[in-house]
Amino acid sequence: MAVSSGGSRDSRDSGGQKMIMDNGKYVRYTPEQVEALERLYHECPKPSSMRRQQLIRECPILSNIEPKQIKVWFQNRRCREKQRKEASRLQAVNRKLTAMNKLLMEENDRLQKQVSQLVYENTFFRQQTQNAATLATTDTSCESVVTSGQHHLTPQQQHQHPPRDASPAGLLSIAEETLTEFLSKATGTAVEWVQMPGMKPGPDSIGIVAISHGCTGVAARACGLVGLDPTRVSRPAVVAEILKDRPSWYRDCRSVEVVNVLPTGSSGTIELLYMQLYAPTTLAPARDFWLLRYTSVLEDGSLVVCERSLNNTQNGPSMPQAPHFVRAEMLPSGYLIRPCEGGGSIIHIVDHMDLEPWSVPEVLRPLYESSTLIAQKTTMAALRHLRQISQEVSQPSVTGWGRRPAALRALSQRLSRGFNEALNGFTDEGWSMLESDGIDDVTVHVNSSPSKMMGVQLSYVNGFPSMSNAVLCAKASMLLQDVPPAILLRFLREHRSEWADSSIDAYSAAAVKAGPCSLPVPRAGNFGGQFLEVIKLENMAHYREDMIMPSDIFLLQLCSGVDENAVGNCAELVFAPIDASFSDDAPIIPSGFRIIPLDSGKDTPSPNRTLDLASALEVGPTGNKASGDSSTQCGSTKSVITIAFQFAFEMHLQENVASMARQYVRGIIASVQRVALALSPSRFGSNAGLRPPPGSPEAHTLARWICQSYRCYLGAELLKCEGNESILKTLWHHSDAVLCCSLKALPVFTFANQAGLDMLETTLVALQDITLEKIFDDSGRKTLCSEFPQIMQQGFMCLQSGICLSSMGRPISYERAVAWKVLNEEENAHCICFMFINWSFV
Repeated sequence: MAVSSGGSRDSRDSGGQKMIMDNGKYVRYTPEQVEALERLYHECPKPSSMRRQQLIRECPILSNIEPKQIKVWFQNRRCREKQRKEASRLQAVNRKLTAMNKLLMEENDRLQKQVSQLVYENTFFRQQTQNAATLATTDTSCESVVTSGQHHLTPQQQHQHPPRDASPAGLLSIAEETLTEFLSKATGTAVEWVQMPGMKPGPDSIGIVAISHGCTGVAARACGLVGLDPTRVSRPAVVAEILKDRPSWYRDCRSVEVVNVLPTGSSGTIELLYMQLYAPTTLAPARDFWLLRYTSVLEDGSLVVCERSLNNTQNGPSMPQAPHFVRAEMLPSGYLIRPCEGGGSIIHIVDHMDLEPWSVPEVLRPLYESSTLIAQKTTMAALRHLRQISQEVSQPSVTGWGRRPAALRALSQRLSRGFNEALNGFTDEGWSMLESDGIDDVTVHVNSSPSKMMGVQLSYVNGFPSMSNAVLCAKASMLLQDVPPAILLRFLREHRSEWADSSIDAYSAAAVKAGPCSLPVPRAGNFGGQFLEVIKLENMAHYREDMIMPSDIFLLQLCSGVDENAVGNCAELVFAPIDASFSDDAPIIPSGFRIIPLDSGKDTPSPNRTLDLASALEVGPTGNKASGDSSTQCGSTKSVITIAFQFAFEMHLQENVASMARQYVRGIIASVQRVALALSPSRFGSNAGLRPPPGSPEAHTLARWICQSYRCYLGAELLKCEGNESILKTLWHHSDAVLCCSLKALPVFTFANQAGLDMLETTLVALQDITLEKIFDDSGRKTLCSEFPQIMQQGFMCLQSGICLSSMGRPISYERAVAWKVLNEEENAHCICFMFINWSFV
């Protein structure tokens, strides 16, 4: 037997006994001993010395093994476990990369075919142009016109085709034709696809996403990997059933009704469907579809689910036009689900629709002509939903709220669906519209149907019931200019007191923030770009004399679309009051905001303009902006915001509640307009919106004063400006947080660079509402009060490492801080500047 000079390793002899080499000698373990050690390992993988000795005493079969040898065995066992987990992780990554490589190779082949086709068409059109030019020189009496061959038909012309046969044989023919057209879009070149802006394929991306260019209607295409772990979700049939259940993942889908089912001879199925979609705003009617859905299995084992509209058929079933709906058209679309080696599936998705934009006001047409919006709301939503379910199955963990992710996802779905129902106000759900008060800006609907009221019998945990027997919804939509939806939504979420009126809405308060409550955590989880959180309403005690309500009010809030870099993303903030018990059957009456970009059809990436003060304020003496200013790209940003608020009430108070609701929503509209004006980058740049405080210098001058005063008092340069970069721009992008506060009796912040705004978790609009003492705790405020005179006399002071607070109450640690007096041109004190170095959230 070989002898080693030291260390330990394990092996097995020919008899199957396990051997551990410890300090040059092998230790043999019988199968019974190994079994006992394995059982103990699962109970305690890392036992202490006393625990190991106790194990030997409790297990006689280990009595002949020294404690040190037991220690070595556990060390080796933990090492093997770690290696096994790492090997499993690497295998999963390798499978994912292999599948992604296959997708990219297929996409490359498709793009090469598309390039070849475009080269051919380019040669053909060049030849046609030359022929036309030759014809024009030989015969000037006639006019030659060269067209591209692509004709835009009016809605009337599109339906002049002869009707299709809708008998069973005719439907099978339509189904096979739909299958062929869908596959040519999913894997071929039937549609010219361009990569969706902002989407980069990779192992961590949702997939390869593309949008159509120059085709009829709007279209999006995606392919990605789903369920690579060997779970039941990875089976193509299960994936297909999940995707068929559109209302479960497509938030705009109101219902899908299967009217008829026809089996085919090739183990396929033809279904006739009636689908309704919610209208996203109050400015246009909802859409519905009369569809054929064909499910079949290809020769290679792939499963296909394809769909198309049946708008012009005869000799078969039909669906009459529904009131308050516009019949839209779905062109061949669907899902191609291919089994993947090692488990999982490769999914190809195509969504191609004609949403009849001619039927909406012209200003809203970009909303119905945007392939980017279809990709975000439909195509990518399907992939995200599949990925979410795969994670829930493979990791069925319980969140901090004591609920599994699937339950929280269902809760977020109830919020979204309730908001859509109130926004649309369909009569078949019991909604009826009240007469206008003479001003048509706010629409009011009332619902007192029993089915609606079953979920509105509010009963609080302290025993006080609500007597409400009806629900009223006040809603309005308006256009916004030059304010990105994500920025506006984030402001509405973080600064509720800017628009919520506690004197009118019993479920709102002047000071609202996320904080500890009866629920363990304020945020539950992220579901496909959305997240749930609980908001606690504070300062509600003074309402209890007049109202029967609990001592604590909580809002369950769903937020989505806060990513500024997501192109064409719809931003939503939907919330509903809940009681502290937070039961699964708790009533939900959602209200909120929806902001949709109207210029997403341009498919240009949205630059990060959240707090780009340097570019927004870079105005020279003549008022001209510097070249390359990113804010010039946002001058034409348009969006539509829809506001809907619901109120439970008693029927005999309808007139009073309707008047209050109108007034409340009009007040919110005014607040949103004011905030949007302040957040507008173009307004900011032209000094027409967000202005510096009265008497303050221009931003360039202030930046120069800050740097000059720092050099004067601390004897060093604050910034290192390179090239033609301005001082303001360099200060704005400085990695440390730089903040200026006034010299008033109660100092308030007047300026901050981007790092400072990030640290305070605020915006330029709300910065001037934050006082200096608010960001320090008690000890920090005492230190500041004692050291403040030193700043005024000596000109500066240094603070050691400490803790401060953001505007949201989050603790922030900093390595050190420097404060200095900022002098103006006359060498008078203008403000105090703070710089927090190496800060981070605790």
